[in-house]
Amino acid sequence: MHEVRGMGMSGEMIVIMHVSEMLAEAKQTGQPKYSFEFFPPKTAQGVQNLYDRMDRMHGLGPSFIDITWGAGGRQAQLTCEMVSVAQSQYGLETCMHLTCTDMGKEKVDDALKSAYKAGCTNILALRGDPPREKEKWTATEGGFHYAKDLVKYIKQSYANHFDIGVAGYPEGCDDQDDPEALLDHLKEKVDAGATFIVTQMFYDVDNFLNWVAKVRARGVTIPIIPGIMPINTYASFVRRCNHMNASIPPEWSEKLEAVKNDDSAVRSIGTGLVAEMCRKILDSGEIHHLHFYTMNLAQATRMLLDELNLTPSTERPLKHALPWRQSLGLGRREEDVRPIFWKNRNKSYVARTQDWDEFPNGRWGDSRSPAFGELDAYGIGLRGTNEQNRKLWGEPKSISDIANIFVNYLEQSVDSLPWSEAPITSEADVIKQDLIALNRRGLFTINSQPAVDGVKSSHPVYGWGPSNGYVYQKAYIELLVSPDLIDELITRVEKDPELTYYSVNKAGDLKSNSPGEGPNAVTWGVFPGKEIVQPTIVETISFLAWKDEAYRLGMDWAHCYDAGSPSRQLIEKMMNEWHLVNIVHNDFHQSHGLFPLFDGLTVQNINKPFEATTTNGVNGTAPKSNEHLPLTNGTGNALVAA
Repeated sequence: MHEVRGMGMSGEMIVIMHVSEMLAEAKQTGQPKYSFEFFPPKTAQGVQNLYDRMDRMHGLGPSFIDITWGAGGRQAQLTCEMVSVAQSQYGLETCMHLTCTDMGKEKVDDALKSAYKAGCTNILALRGDPPREKEKWTATEGGFHYAKDLVKYIKQSYANHFDIGVAGYPEGCDDQDDPEALLDHLKEKVDAGATFIVTQMFYDVDNFLNWVAKVRARGVTIPIIPGIMPINTYASFVRRCNHMNASIPPEWSEKLEAVKNDDSAVRSIGTGLVAEMCRKILDSGEIHHLHFYTMNLAQATRMLLDELNLTPSTERPLKHALPWRQSLGLGRREEDVRPIFWKNRNKSYVARTQDWDEFPNGRWGDSRSPAFGELDAYGIGLRGTNEQNRKLWGEPKSISDIANIFVNYLEQSVDSLPWSEAPITSEADVIKQDLIALNRRGLFTINSQPAVDGVKSSHPVYGWGPSNGYVYQKAYIELLVSPDLIDELITRVEKDPELTYYSVNKAGDLKSNSPGEGPNAVTWGVFPGKEIVQPTIVETISFLAWKDEAYRLGMDWAHCYDAGSPSRQLIEKMMNEWHLVNIVHNDFHQSHGLFPLFDGLTVQNINKPFEATTTNGVNGTAPKSNEHLPLTNGTGNALVAA
């Protein structure tokens, strides 16, 4: 993937990723790429649901996503917010729509500045539809009349920072059905500085390819991206075709009308029809990228990618630049070192480091300054409502009940834990039975990785980084350990010179045999023509910052239950008394070197039901807790050198 370097607004050097560069790579490699479009939902819950869906659809491997412009007030602000979240937290290269509708120059400037600060480097410049209360489109006073004016203004204001896309209309648009006039307008937009074209939806593939030929005949050479609308239901299919004036091939009508009352059959037949259209487009040799109008849904788009054999798989693994998902926020594209503790909480790490002036590149450096952000920021606490979390994890009344929750997570019948937002990955398969055995005995693992001794960087499970390299990992485990086992565990660790550990409790009492506070690389890669890359580390200050978050998450979980309940008091007792321990086996040749440490260790009274104490507050209520006050930021009590 090509990266362009440019100067930021304050003169800093920044890395830019343009859609046109992605399209050029797809053409050069002959490997078709694809992208997804989303729009701002109308409710707060809808926004969160869409974020979750975008997060999951990241795994389908889109080159980029785009987010439509919500004209006016809150919806426009929401577009900007969604672009920022997609770029920084989900690591999705994002193209922001921007329209002329209801947008004076000042509002356009605000939108462009917001996109810039979000790390966004791609804009789709559109005239936009008229507001709902108006029949005809009119320019806002002091605004822009046409998309070409907006393109020209963006180019003048930001030079080459933004790659600028424009719309193409193979079958006409609302207020212009003269195809020659539309081609003239398209040429004017390109001459103003547009670098790629995204088309309106269509289903008549022959008409589209003829239109492409006419565009090329006008001297327009920039890439064209066809807009593909998956078919979900017959009613929505007909409604959108009517709204967009998209012609329907007769054989499509015949096949879909026959099953119009069966949504599943419509989706299945529609997937086959749209997939065949996409194949014809790609086989033309002119088009190398497909843009899917998802309508904020995943299933129909996934079905299409499966049908086209484009979905990532073992044979076609999704390529990762690093072993963790990168943030594409402003200034973070070259970040290449992170502590392993946030491996399963990527968004939280981004949130807690978003105010840093610089991000580690090549080496970890001094993490004391700036400090990790406090725990009261949005996105750091436990996700979901109390009711949702009780339904997900049940109401544990003994240590063995909690053990079953962890085992269910490892066996993939529960898709998250308080410390792990996503389902467990296939990376853990080689140590899964060992992990299950530990958790059944009350040793609760919240993070781990197996040792890897030099596999190809293209490996479908462990691979990351450039081609023709080799990647390595040290075995790592992080777990909650009961006070009756901690001393014996530490004694065993300290007898093995290949092991280093950190152990801390909620109060911040820290023990370690690490030779210093500096970082210990636990993943690294060796690539042709590059220095060794060490993207994941263990070190003291960040572990203490993670400690605060880990215990906060446990307390958040406890507070999903009523104050006097056994579940709440059991989890609170664990958080107040148990130790958070991480252990690294520094000999990466040893694939199972950590697990013998735990032989014979089992939590006492693991099956005994927890006896809740009587509350002593007013009217039988529990006393108020201060657990949700901001915690100390990555600090611990005096380090005890073991």
